Amino acid sequence: MAELKNFEEKMNKSVSVLEADLATLRAGRANPAILNKVSVEYYGVATPLPQIGNVSVPDPRTILIQPWDASILGEVEKAIQKSDIGINPTNDGKAIRLSFPPLTEERRKEIAKTIKSKCEDSKVAIRSIRRDAIESFKTAKKNNEITEDDLKGIEKDVQTLTDKFIKKIDDVCAAKEKEIMEI
Repeated sequence: MAELKNFEEKMNKSVSVLEADLATLRAGRANPAILNKVSVEYYGVATPLPQIGNVSVPDPRTILIQPWDASILGEVEKAIQKSDIGINPTNDGKAIRLSFPPLTEERRKEIAKTIKSKCEDSKVAIRSIRRDAIESFKTAKKNNEITEDDLKGIEKDVQTLTDKFIKKIDDVCAAKEKEIMEI
């Protein structure tokens, strides 16, 4: 069943994409992953922020960005302001600090809705992979590459795999929602 492995890899990638996506959501505490999508003009090239300096978390509510080249502090500040992370940077001439205020109850609920939406999108992607897998095996049956009994067994395996990944998505989402809702 080499082909079943391909579909399992696709499902794994869907979960990985979801995890990466959820890591960029602001949870009231400092998480350097929110800067992964921020790009800075560095010598004419859009460079991801984590690649142009040291990004650290000195305390739970602060991210400290220390560019290796202090002359680009202004560019880093502009890039953060243009991004949609919703935090105003503080430039002290040597480094940039991002201070995260505690989330309001309303904002927590908004983020929870966003999490649910992203999770549902991932589940749809998993179900789409399941549909593609079953179609692929039905085509193999039509071409007499597998028997009817094989097809039934494979359909069962694909459903088991789908259920496993849907549960994985539910677990990831529940963990992120818990993180968002804790004060």
